[in-house]
Amino acid sequence: MNEAVRNAYAARAIEYTEVLGSMGAVHAEDRRLVADWASRVKGPIVDAGCGPGHWTHFLADLGADVAGVDQVPEFIEQARMRFPGIRFHEGSLEALPVEDASVGGVLAWYSLIHYGPGALHIPLRECARVLKPGGLLLTGFFAGPRVEPFDHAVFTAFRWPVQELAAELSRAGFELVETHQRTDAGHRPHGAILARRKRSRIPAADPAEDGGSVGS
Repeated sequence: MNEAVRNAYAARAIEYTEVLGSMGAVHAEDRRLVADWASRVKGPIVDAGCGPGHWTHFLADLGADVAGVDQVPEFIEQARMRFPGIRFHEGSLEALPVEDASVGGVLAWYSLIHYGPGALHIPLRECARVLKPGGLLLTGFFAGPRVEPFDHAVFTAFRWPVQELAAELSRAGFELVETHQRTDAGHRPHGAILARRKRSRIPAADPAEDGGSVGS
């Protein structure tokens, strides 16, 4: 997440928390999907881009060993106030404060939406880095027929076709497990992908892609 995106969310953190920071604002199918995914995870979970912490709290209530990470200090402050006893850490999706191959699951629920082509591989490789071989990533995103930016309420976001995002995941060291799509009246098309960290070595970053800022 670049500084402009972080600042945009920081300016609206309280408003975002009031409107979207509860499970009451979450679609029932999404709650079922995340709960089912969590039941398959073996080991600790990182809620990457946790925002105000409602998904982290949801996972903790399911009995998961979970910690939330977000780059927006205002979100971390809100999460710690609302959900005492749950671990929340300030940190970037591009450099998670998590050791290599140390967690069983990463939830990236609408936290990758501001990454477009040429940038998405960076947080995806970071998710692969922290996951144990065989660990599970679940990501939710705005689906669309092509990769394209659009005017999100907070900052420009991207739509991704499911298969193109799946291809990005494969290049980052994942294998596809399952995909989900949903279109509800009055809402943008939703997509979700469950992917497994490959047991082979994570592909090395291409210096031409990211200036060598991300390693394997």
